[in-house]
Amino acid sequence: MCHTGRVLETKPPKPRQPGADSLRALLAIGLALLLCAALAGCGRVGKGDARTLKRDEATRRSTQNGEVVGGFGAHGAQVWLGIPFAKPPLNKLRWRAPEAPENWDGVFEALEHGAPCPQIASPLGGRTDFDLGDFYGSEDCLVLNIFNHHHDHSHAATPDAAARPVMVWIHGGGNVVGDASLYDGSRLAQENDVLVVALQYRLGPFGWFRHKALRDGADAQSASGNFGALDLLRALEWVQQNISHFGGDPNNVTLFGESAGGTNIFALLLSSKSEGLFHRAIAQSGTPRLLPPDAGEFPEAGAARGNTSSEIVRHLLDKDAQRPAAQVAAMLRAKPAYDVLRAYAEQETDIIEMPRLFADGVVLPEGDAKSAFAAGLHQRVPVILGSNRDESKLFQVADRELVTWMLGMPFFSKDPVHYDRVAEYSSKWWKLAGVDEPARVLHPHGPVWAYRFDWDEEPSFLWWDFPHLLGAAHALEIPFVFGNFDLGRLNRALWDDDTRESREQLSRQMRSYWSAFAWRGDPGRGRDGELPEWTPWDESRPTADRFLLFDSEADGGLRMSADALTHALILDQIAADPRFSSSEERCALLDNFARQRRMPFDETERRRAGCEETPAE
Repeated sequence: MCHTGRVLETKPPKPRQPGADSLRALLAIGLALLLCAALAGCGRVGKGDARTLKRDEATRRSTQNGEVVGGFGAHGAQVWLGIPFAKPPLNKLRWRAPEAPENWDGVFEALEHGAPCPQIASPLGGRTDFDLGDFYGSEDCLVLNIFNHHHDHSHAATPDAAARPVMVWIHGGGNVVGDASLYDGSRLAQENDVLVVALQYRLGPFGWFRHKALRDGADAQSASGNFGALDLLRALEWVQQNISHFGGDPNNVTLFGESAGGTNIFALLLSSKSEGLFHRAIAQSGTPRLLPPDAGEFPEAGAARGNTSSEIVRHLLDKDAQRPAAQVAAMLRAKPAYDVLRAYAEQETDIIEMPRLFADGVVLPEGDAKSAFAAGLHQRVPVILGSNRDESKLFQVADRELVTWMLGMPFFSKDPVHYDRVAEYSSKWWKLAGVDEPARVLHPHGPVWAYRFDWDEEPSFLWWDFPHLLGAAHALEIPFVFGNFDLGRLNRALWDDDTRESREQLSRQMRSYWSAFAWRGDPGRGRDGELPEWTPWDESRPTADRFLLFDSEADGGLRMSADALTHALILDQIAADPRFSSSEERCALLDNFARQRRMPFDETERRRAGCEETPAE
């Protein structure tokens, strides 16, 4: 079978309500500038065509399904693109657990990226080759890319003898957008002596969808609704079965992922189905999160994000939603992917909001994630947890209440003090949820390392103060981890020549720690033992070091910190913060955050934070 790439299914933009275009313009430039810029690689695999490789027989390998051949990418790494790890989840396989791929005849040419999974084009997706609001992708999307360190540049026809650690990347995007083509693992693999795998998984309603009609006659895994998580498990099974043919060690697999990718790593840590499939894990800006199964199906169950399956099925089928289960399931599977997505995409931002990651008791444990970790119901592997100091600035810059926009561009924050304090406390709660609280419940069961990424040396010019507007924003650490700062037209907003040397130094340091963790299960002093020691999270005493700060030498460099957070401490900090001029300002901050997390503060918490008002409706 000669692989020539998958054709993307596309549709024109959906109709819009008045006022949508202005918000789309903000998101297009604001979030696209930031989120896409923070993605590593933007699909570049070499200096030629950004989405294709030149076939090289030195990369011919065998897999359980047949032979594959790839090419050489950036930095001399061996690269294979778009290898299927499961059957395409089409027709009767939509909303079913993934199945192993079929064998192919001949040689599979792994020279092009596979199609993204179906999604609505948005700034969060990181793609600039589609108009916002367009549908793009294909359900034939369960593929992975491999980047391998290559010692012998004479192109010897046999793989390197020494198996090396495997680092499996899970992309972010809220579990509704994104794809593997945006991440080039060539430099990380080649310079740090590891093998990198970047994979794709079903997104949005194709990845997380529970409905009684689909459970009729389904096995326990297919009835779970956690199809995206099952795709990740199937990909890890493929790695176990095949990665040794590419020079990787199946007994030394490290998961790493950012945002939703980090959240999915927490889920994989909790899944009993993942035992033996990975041996270390790095969650970058993720948070542990599980929803009760009924919250994905019924509005009255208190779904955290609306758009439950019962509402969507009524929208798609109208009166036919009352037909027998088998007929409803068949009708749903016959719906074009575009129609399914449009049933969700009624919001002006084009970002699908929907329930996902269900505590179904089969793929993921019942109950809440924190309790499951505290009880030790997870894979006992070494873990790194981290966040960025200014996570929320990535989203604040698109908020017209906080930032003045002109000519479709963010110019400056309306109130710099207010802008910074909103970012500070929102980001602290992010760190608390994704790093400090999980570390406290995980470390009794095994070693945990934590970090905070503080680099904020974007350029400033004219009226643009990007260190203030962006700082150490969400996802900004990804180029440092992958060692790829070539982001095309976005470079000017993030990098300048004055910081090139310090950026490269910090990137080398982060990649050294990441690869040391992959090799030994302990980041220690980095791959070569020359960096400051990164010690595990320590709860033995209040002044014990807990996490490593990543920053340039000009701003303090690498250093350990004991500055851990608790919920009560953040409330106390708000109460004592002199930047708030009144109780009303403190109340407004609490109300805003309560809306974001959909969990109100009680009266005791509000008083502790210096807010004496009645909670906002």
